[in-house]
Amino acid sequence: MSTRTRIAFLKGHGTENDFVIVPDADNTIELSPATVAALCDRRAGIGGDGLLHVVRSAAHPEARHLAAEAEWFMDYRNGDGSIAEMCGNGVRVFARYLRRAGLVGEGDLAVATRGGVKRAHIAKSATPDAADGDVTLSMGKAALPEGDVTVSVGDRQWPARNVNMGNPHAVAFVADLAHAGDLLAPPPFSPATAYPDGVNVEFVVDRGPRHVAMRVHERGAGETRSCGTGACAVAVAAARRDGLDPAVTGTPVTYTVDVLGGRLVITEAPDGEIEMTGPAVIVAEGEIDADWLATATAKVTATATAAATAAEAAAVTA
Repeated sequence: MSTRTRIAFLKGHGTENDFVIVPDADNTIELSPATVAALCDRRAGIGGDGLLHVVRSAAHPEARHLAAEAEWFMDYRNGDGSIAEMCGNGVRVFARYLRRAGLVGEGDLAVATRGGVKRAHIAKSATPDAADGDVTLSMGKAALPEGDVTVSVGDRQWPARNVNMGNPHAVAFVADLAHAGDLLAPPPFSPATAYPDGVNVEFVVDRGPRHVAMRVHERGAGETRSCGTGACAVAVAAARRDGLDPAVTGTPVTYTVDVLGGRLVITEAPDGEIEMTGPAVIVAEGEIDADWLATATAKVTATATAAATAAEAAAVTA
Protein backbone atom coordinates (compact mmCIF):
# COMPACT_ATOMS: atom_id res chain seq x y z
CA MET A 1 0.00 0.00 0.00
CA SER A 2 1.17 3.54 -0.73
CA THR A 3 2.71 5.70 2.02
CA ARG A 4 0.51 8.63 0.98
CA THR A 5 -2.08 9.65 3.58
CA ARG A 6 -5.02 9.79 1.18
CA ILE A 7 -5.80 7.83 -1.97
CA ALA A 8 -8.24 9.05 -4.61
CA PHE A 9 -11.15 6.82 -5.57
CA LEU A 10 -14.38 6.91 -7.55
CA LYS A 11 -17.46 4.71 -7.51
CA GLY A 12 -19.24 3.62 -10.67
CA HIS A 13 -21.54 1.00 -12.09
CA GLY A 14 -22.65 -0.59 -15.34
CA THR A 15 -26.22 -1.91 -15.09
CA GLU A 16 -25.65 -1.91 -11.32
CA ASN A 17 -22.55 -4.10 -11.51
CA ASP A 18 -20.60 -1.73 -9.26
CA PHE A 19 -16.93 -0.97 -8.83
CA VAL A 20 -14.47 0.92 -6.71
CA ILE A 21 -12.19 2.82 -9.12
CA VAL A 22 -8.61 3.56 -8.02
CA PRO A 23 -6.70 5.85 -10.41
CA ASP A 24 -2.99 5.02 -10.28
CA ALA A 25 -1.38 5.89 -13.62
CA ASP A 26 2.17 5.03 -12.53
CA ASN A 27 1.25 1.85 -10.62
CA THR A 28 2.51 3.11 -7.27
CA ILE A 29 -0.30 1.81 -5.05
CA GLU A 30 0.07 -1.73 -3.75
CA LEU A 31 -3.32 -3.43 -3.74
CA SER A 32 -3.12 -6.72 -1.89
CA PRO A 33 -6.09 -9.09 -1.96
CA ALA A 34 -6.93 -8.08 1.61
CA THR A 35 -6.80 -4.37 0.70
CA VAL A 36 -9.15 -4.90 -2.24
CA ALA A 37 -11.53 -6.96 -0.09
CA ALA A 38 -11.56 -4.19 2.54
CA LEU A 39 -12.39 -1.53 -0.05
CA CYS A 40 -15.14 -3.66 -1.64
CA ASP A 41 -16.75 -4.54 1.71
CA ARG A 42 -20.31 -3.22 1.55
CA ARG A 43 -20.65 -2.60 5.28
CA ALA A 44 -17.19 -1.57 6.42
CA GLY A 45 -15.74 -0.23 3.17
CA ILE A 46 -16.79 1.60 0.03
CA GLY A 47 -18.56 -1.42 -1.41
CA GLY A 48 -18.36 -3.00 -4.85
CA ASP A 49 -18.55 -6.19 -6.88
CA GLY A 50 -14.97 -5.49 -7.90
CA LEU A 51 -12.19 -2.94 -8.15
CA LEU A 52 -10.87 -1.17 -11.26
CA HIS A 53 -7.21 -0.27 -10.82
CA VAL A 54 -6.47 2.34 -13.53
CA VAL A 55 -2.85 2.02 -14.66
CA ARG A 56 -0.91 2.98 -17.77
CA SER A 57 -0.06 -0.24 -19.58
CA ALA A 58 3.61 0.70 -19.77
CA ALA A 59 3.75 0.93 -15.97
CA HIS A 60 2.33 -2.52 -15.22
CA PRO A 61 4.40 -5.71 -15.68
CA GLU A 62 1.37 -7.70 -16.87
CA ALA A 63 0.45 -5.14 -19.55
CA ARG A 64 3.72 -3.69 -20.84
CA HIS A 65 3.57 -5.94 -23.89
CA LEU A 66 0.21 -4.35 -24.76
CA ALA A 67 1.30 -0.71 -24.34
CA ALA A 68 1.70 -0.16 -28.09
CA GLU A 69 -1.95 -1.16 -28.62
CA ALA A 70 -3.58 0.31 -25.51
CA GLU A 71 -2.32 3.14 -23.31
CA TRP A 72 -4.46 2.12 -20.33
CA PHE A 73 -4.64 -1.19 -18.46
CA MET A 74 -7.66 -2.28 -16.43
CA ASP A 75 -6.08 -4.18 -13.55
CA TYR A 76 -9.33 -5.82 -12.47
CA ARG A 77 -9.90 -7.47 -9.09
CA ASN A 78 -12.94 -9.37 -7.83
CA GLY A 79 -14.62 -8.18 -4.66
CA ASP A 80 -12.82 -10.83 -2.59
CA GLY A 81 -9.45 -9.54 -3.81
CA SER A 82 -8.77 -12.28 -6.34
CA ILE A 83 -7.51 -11.36 -9.80
CA ALA A 84 -9.79 -11.81 -12.83
CA GLU A 85 -9.08 -11.81 -16.55
CA MET A 86 -11.82 -9.46 -17.67
CA CYS A 87 -15.09 -7.76 -16.78
CA GLY A 88 -17.24 -6.34 -19.57
CA ASN A 89 -19.26 -3.97 -17.39
CA GLY A 90 -15.98 -2.98 -15.77
CA VAL A 91 -14.42 -1.98 -19.10
CA ARG A 92 -17.38 0.27 -19.88
CA VAL A 93 -17.10 1.98 -16.49
CA PHE A 94 -13.31 2.14 -16.93
CA ALA A 95 -13.83 3.92 -20.27
CA ARG A 96 -16.34 6.30 -18.70
CA TYR A 97 -13.81 7.19 -15.97
CA LEU A 98 -11.06 7.89 -18.53
CA ARG A 99 -13.41 10.20 -20.44
CA ARG A 100 -14.55 11.96 -17.27
CA ALA A 101 -10.92 12.50 -16.21
CA GLY A 102 -10.06 13.99 -19.61
CA LEU A 103 -7.58 11.21 -20.33
CA VAL A 104 -9.35 10.18 -23.54
CA GLY A 105 -11.89 11.71 -25.90
CA GLU A 106 -15.17 10.46 -27.27
CA GLY A 107 -15.10 7.79 -29.92
CA ASP A 108 -12.92 4.71 -30.11
CA LEU A 109 -10.71 3.56 -27.26
CA ALA A 110 -8.46 0.52 -26.67
CA VAL A 111 -8.27 -0.90 -23.14
CA ALA A 112 -5.73 -3.53 -22.10
CA THR A 113 -7.01 -6.34 -19.86
CA ARG A 114 -5.71 -9.72 -18.78
CA GLY A 115 -8.14 -11.10 -21.35
CA GLY A 116 -6.47 -9.11 -24.15
CA VAL A 117 -7.06 -5.67 -25.66
CA LYS A 118 -10.72 -4.64 -25.72
CA ARG A 119 -12.11 -1.95 -28.05
CA ALA A 120 -14.68 0.49 -26.71
CA HIS A 121 -16.67 3.30 -28.28
CA ILE A 122 -17.77 6.16 -26.08
CA ALA A 123 -20.90 7.78 -27.46
CA LYS A 124 -20.94 11.55 -27.86
CA SER A 125 -22.40 13.19 -24.77
CA ALA A 126 -24.13 16.50 -24.22
CA THR A 127 -21.29 17.78 -22.02
CA PRO A 128 -17.60 16.79 -21.77
CA ASP A 129 -17.95 15.71 -18.14
CA ALA A 130 -21.20 13.76 -18.53
CA ALA A 131 -21.32 11.05 -15.88
CA ASP A 132 -23.38 8.50 -17.75
CA GLY A 133 -24.45 7.29 -21.19
CA ASP A 134 -23.99 4.24 -23.36
CA VAL A 135 -20.63 2.72 -24.11
CA THR A 136 -20.23 0.03 -26.77
CA LEU A 137 -17.55 -2.54 -26.16
CA SER A 138 -16.04 -5.00 -28.62
CA MET A 139 -15.80 -8.17 -26.58
CA GLY A 140 -13.86 -10.30 -29.04
CA LYS A 141 -14.95 -13.78 -30.02
CA ALA A 142 -16.45 -16.50 -27.87
CA ALA A 143 -14.79 -19.87 -27.55
CA LEU A 144 -17.07 -22.88 -27.16
CA PRO A 145 -15.10 -25.67 -25.49
CA GLU A 146 -16.31 -29.17 -26.25
CA GLY A 147 -17.72 -31.49 -23.60
CA ASP A 148 -20.91 -31.81 -21.60
CA VAL A 149 -21.26 -29.65 -18.49
CA THR A 150 -23.98 -29.62 -15.86
CA VAL A 151 -24.75 -27.18 -13.05
CA SER A 152 -27.01 -27.75 -10.08
CA VAL A 153 -28.87 -25.96 -7.32
CA GLY A 154 -30.26 -28.15 -4.57
CA ASP A 155 -32.05 -31.11 -6.16
CA ARG A 156 -32.28 -29.46 -9.59
CA GLN A 157 -29.72 -30.02 -12.33
CA TRP A 158 -29.40 -28.58 -15.84
CA PRO A 159 -27.15 -29.05 -18.85
CA ALA A 160 -25.03 -25.95 -19.40
CA ARG A 161 -23.29 -24.47 -22.41
CA ASN A 162 -19.57 -23.95 -21.86
CA VAL A 163 -18.69 -20.49 -23.22
CA ASN A 164 -15.39 -18.69 -22.76
CA MET A 165 -15.30 -14.91 -23.18
CA GLY A 166 -11.73 -14.52 -21.94
CA ASN A 167 -13.15 -15.86 -18.69
CA PRO A 168 -15.20 -19.05 -18.22
CA HIS A 169 -19.00 -19.28 -18.19
CA ALA A 170 -21.56 -22.04 -17.77
CA VAL A 171 -24.93 -21.01 -19.25
CA ALA A 172 -28.02 -22.93 -18.13
CA PHE A 173 -31.51 -22.34 -19.54
CA VAL A 174 -34.14 -22.76 -16.82
CA ALA A 175 -37.92 -22.50 -16.48
CA ASP A 176 -37.83 -19.92 -13.68
CA LEU A 177 -35.02 -17.65 -12.46
CA ALA A 178 -36.08 -18.46 -8.90
CA HIS A 179 -34.72 -21.96 -9.48
CA ALA A 180 -31.23 -20.47 -9.19
CA GLY A 181 -31.80 -20.17 -5.44
CA ASP A 182 -30.07 -17.50 -3.38
CA LEU A 183 -26.75 -17.83 -5.26
CA LEU A 184 -24.83 -17.11 -2.07
CA ALA A 185 -22.49 -20.03 -2.76
CA PRO A 186 -21.04 -21.07 -6.13
CA PRO A 187 -23.44 -23.48 -7.88
CA PRO A 188 -21.86 -26.93 -8.12
CA PHE A 189 -20.79 -28.05 -11.60
CA SER A 190 -19.49 -31.19 -13.21
CA PRO A 191 -17.14 -32.43 -14.37
CA ALA A 192 -14.73 -30.66 -12.04
CA THR A 193 -12.10 -30.64 -14.79
CA ALA A 194 -14.26 -28.34 -16.94
CA TYR A 195 -13.41 -25.29 -14.84
CA PRO A 196 -10.24 -25.83 -12.80
CA ASP A 197 -10.19 -22.16 -11.73
CA GLY A 198 -13.91 -21.85 -11.05
CA VAL A 199 -16.64 -20.49 -13.31
CA ASN A 200 -19.25 -17.78 -13.69
CA VAL A 201 -22.68 -19.44 -13.83
CA GLU A 202 -25.63 -17.87 -15.67
CA PHE A 203 -29.25 -18.98 -15.28
CA VAL A 204 -31.41 -17.86 -18.21
CA VAL A 205 -35.13 -17.63 -19.09
CA ASP A 206 -36.81 -16.48 -22.28
CA ARG A 207 -38.71 -13.19 -22.37
CA GLY A 208 -39.52 -13.05 -26.08
CA PRO A 209 -37.94 -13.42 -29.53
CA ARG A 210 -34.20 -12.78 -29.11
CA HIS A 211 -34.91 -11.45 -25.64
CA VAL A 212 -33.76 -13.25 -22.48
CA ALA A 213 -33.27 -12.52 -18.79
CA MET A 214 -30.52 -13.86 -16.56
CA ARG A 215 -29.15 -14.16 -13.06
CA VAL A 216 -25.46 -14.78 -12.47
CA HIS A 217 -23.08 -16.02 -9.80
CA GLU A 218 -19.67 -14.48 -10.51
CA ARG A 219 -16.46 -16.10 -9.33
CA GLY A 220 -15.18 -14.31 -6.26
CA ALA A 221 -18.18 -11.99 -6.00
CA GLY A 222 -21.35 -14.06 -5.55
CA GLU A 223 -24.55 -12.98 -7.24
CA THR A 224 -24.13 -9.63 -8.97
CA ARG A 225 -26.65 -7.26 -10.50
CA SER A 226 -25.04 -7.69 -13.92
CA CYS A 227 -22.15 -9.39 -15.72
CA GLY A 228 -21.08 -8.11 -19.14
CA THR A 229 -19.09 -11.14 -20.25
CA GLY A 230 -21.91 -13.27 -18.84
CA ALA A 231 -24.50 -11.44 -20.95
CA CYS A 232 -22.35 -12.08 -24.02
CA ALA A 233 -21.99 -15.75 -23.13
CA VAL A 234 -25.77 -15.96 -22.69
CA ALA A 235 -26.42 -14.36 -26.09
CA VAL A 236 -23.99 -16.75 -27.77
CA ALA A 237 -25.53 -19.77 -26.07
CA ALA A 238 -29.05 -18.59 -26.94
CA ALA A 239 -28.14 -18.05 -30.59
CA ARG A 240 -26.72 -21.57 -30.84
CA ARG A 241 -29.77 -23.02 -29.12
CA ASP A 242 -32.07 -21.07 -31.48
CA GLY A 243 -30.20 -22.09 -34.63
CA LEU A 244 -29.02 -18.52 -35.25
CA ASP A 245 -25.25 -18.98 -35.32
CA PRO A 246 -24.09 -15.96 -37.40
CA ALA A 247 -21.19 -17.96 -38.82
CA VAL A 248 -23.76 -20.31 -40.35
CA THR A 249 -26.49 -17.84 -41.33
CA GLY A 250 -24.10 -15.12 -42.51
CA THR A 251 -26.25 -12.54 -40.71
CA PRO A 252 -25.49 -10.68 -37.46
CA VAL A 253 -27.75 -11.61 -34.57
CA THR A 254 -28.73 -9.33 -31.69
CA TYR A 255 -30.12 -10.37 -28.34
CA THR A 256 -31.50 -8.15 -25.60
CA VAL A 257 -30.32 -9.45 -22.24
CA ASP A 258 -32.11 -8.27 -19.10
CA VAL A 259 -30.01 -8.37 -15.95
CA LEU A 260 -31.11 -7.48 -12.45
CA GLY A 261 -29.54 -4.05 -12.83
CA GLY A 262 -30.86 -3.11 -16.25
CA ARG A 263 -30.49 -4.11 -19.88
CA LEU A 264 -27.62 -4.92 -22.24
CA VAL A 265 -27.76 -5.33 -26.01
CA ILE A 266 -25.44 -7.97 -27.46
CA THR A 267 -24.66 -8.37 -31.19
CA GLU A 268 -22.60 -11.18 -32.70
CA ALA A 269 -21.28 -10.74 -36.26
CA PRO A 270 -20.70 -13.51 -38.82
CA ASP A 271 -16.95 -13.33 -38.14
CA GLY A 272 -17.63 -14.08 -34.48
CA GLU A 273 -16.91 -10.61 -33.13
CA ILE A 274 -19.25 -9.61 -30.31
CA GLU A 275 -20.32 -6.11 -29.29
CA MET A 276 -22.03 -5.15 -26.05
CA THR A 277 -23.83 -1.82 -25.55
CA GLY A 278 -25.02 -0.52 -22.21
CA PRO A 279 -24.81 2.31 -19.70
CA ALA A 280 -21.76 3.27 -17.63
CA VAL A 281 -22.22 5.64 -14.71
CA ILE A 282 -19.86 7.40 -12.30
CA VAL A 283 -21.78 8.14 -9.11
CA ALA A 284 -19.22 9.50 -6.64
CA GLU A 285 -15.60 10.38 -6.00
CA GLY A 286 -13.56 11.06 -2.91
CA GLU A 287 -10.51 10.06 -0.91
CA ILE A 288 -9.60 6.94 1.03
CA ASP A 289 -7.87 7.51 4.35
CA ALA A 290 -4.67 5.42 4.21
CA ASP A 291 -4.61 4.85 7.97
CA TRP A 292 -8.16 3.46 7.87
CA LEU A 293 -7.24 1.29 4.91
CA ALA A 294 -4.18 -0.14 6.68
CA THR A 295 -6.34 -1.05 9.69
CA ALA A 296 -9.10 -2.52 7.52
CA THR A 297 -6.57 -4.54 5.51
CA ALA A 298 -5.05 -5.96 8.69
CA LYS A 299 -8.52 -6.92 9.93
CA VAL A 300 -9.36 -8.76 6.69
CA THR A 301 -5.99 -10.54 6.81
CA ALA A 302 -6.51 -11.59 10.43
CA THR A 303 -10.01 -12.87 9.70
CA ALA A 304 -8.79 -14.87 6.71
CA THR A 305 -5.90 -16.32 8.71
CA ALA A 306 -8.22 -17.34 11.56
CA ALA A 307 -10.63 -18.98 9.10
CA ALA A 308 -7.79 -20.90 7.42
CA THR A 309 -6.46 -22.06 10.80
CA ALA A 310 -9.92 -23.23 11.86
CA ALA A 311 -10.36 -25.09 8.56
CA GLU A 312 -6.99 -26.82 8.99
CA ALA A 313 -7.89 -27.82 12.55
CA ALA A 314 -11.23 -29.21 11.40
CA ALA A 315 -9.53 -31.19 8.66
CA VAL A 316 -7.10 -32.73 11.16
CA THR A 317 -9.85 -33.79 13.54
CA ALA A 318 -12.19 -35.06 10.82
